[in-house]
Amino acid sequence: MGTGGHVFALISPLIHFFFLYIETKQANTANYSKPTQKAPKLSVLFLLLLLDKMVTMLEEKTLSAAMNARIIGSGSEAIILAHGYGGDQSVWDRLLPYLAQHYRVLVFDWNFSGAVSDLNLFDPDKYSSFDAFADDLIALVDEQNLRFSVFVGHSMSGMIGCIASIKRPDLFKRLILVAASPRFLNAEDYEGGFEISHIEQMLFNIESNFHEWAQNFAGLVVDGRHPPSVDKFRKSLGAMRPEVALSLAKTIFLSDVRDVLEKVQTPCTIIQTSNDIVVPVSVAHYMHNKIKGKSTVEIIEGDGHFPQLTAHSSLLDVLGRVMGIDFDEKINLPSPAAEGSPIGT
Repeated sequence: MGTGGHVFALISPLIHFFFLYIETKQANTANYSKPTQKAPKLSVLFLLLLLDKMVTMLEEKTLSAAMNARIIGSGSEAIILAHGYGGDQSVWDRLLPYLAQHYRVLVFDWNFSGAVSDLNLFDPDKYSSFDAFADDLIALVDEQNLRFSVFVGHSMSGMIGCIASIKRPDLFKRLILVAASPRFLNAEDYEGGFEISHIEQMLFNIESNFHEWAQNFAGLVVDGRHPPSVDKFRKSLGAMRPEVALSLAKTIFLSDVRDVLEKVQTPCTIIQTSNDIVVPVSVAHYMHNKIKGKSTVEIIEGDGHFPQLTAHSSLLDVLGRVMGIDFDEKINLPSPAAEGSPIGT
């Protein structure tokens, strides 16, 4: 919904209640015209109703604004891009110009991102599981009146998209899961990539010296042959508040949502790089075998956890095949930051 729509939606109930209040007041004044009778004081009731409606409308109106949501492009179909831990919507900048030629592209920042200005959005208790994030995703998509969209979720957002698709299958046409994992801890019958000792050490490092850890972690998870991409993620990761980074890391690396996979019926494309220090290739095949709906696995040759930063051409090739689109590599579009406009402001 654009700015004009939000303004009309906010003002409309105010006008309605105002005229209803005037009519009722006039009627009551006529009925209680004798000096010994007093008209009921309905103004307080109407003001309370008006305030409640305003609060509700403002909450709905500001969700997109709070999450820095933007719609880019003007296609007939929509695609939603959701970043992962330590990132923000700028991780999609290299894909946006191409996707926007064919789709309306919704990008946003999760409430844990350093790009979000409202420090009260992230509640560590509420967001101790992926369900709360899935609820936010559903609310955001509903607010934008998007249906049957393509959802591209990177890392943790892949599982968030899976949960959201179970709750509201009408919202998603396809899930594209990029470097996603339902569990990072190794188990007897499962290779997640990490032993518990590795996770505990990482959490200790985050808690004891977050910014030093962030500097090192960025260099490990982003292909080092792309220094600008390493710096980009290092900056966005370092912008997180340390207490938020620690809380969310616990949620991500200690969670086990493998049971979600058998409930996913939306068609899925699982995309994984051939050498990802965070998510082994075996995880992609595990997800493929467990997802109830139709799913395929696409392996991109390359290193790192962020193909959208370091292998965007290969990722575009996969997206093009999946969505039946030929992307023009020669297009020259304005900066995505200039082209997109904030929603709800």
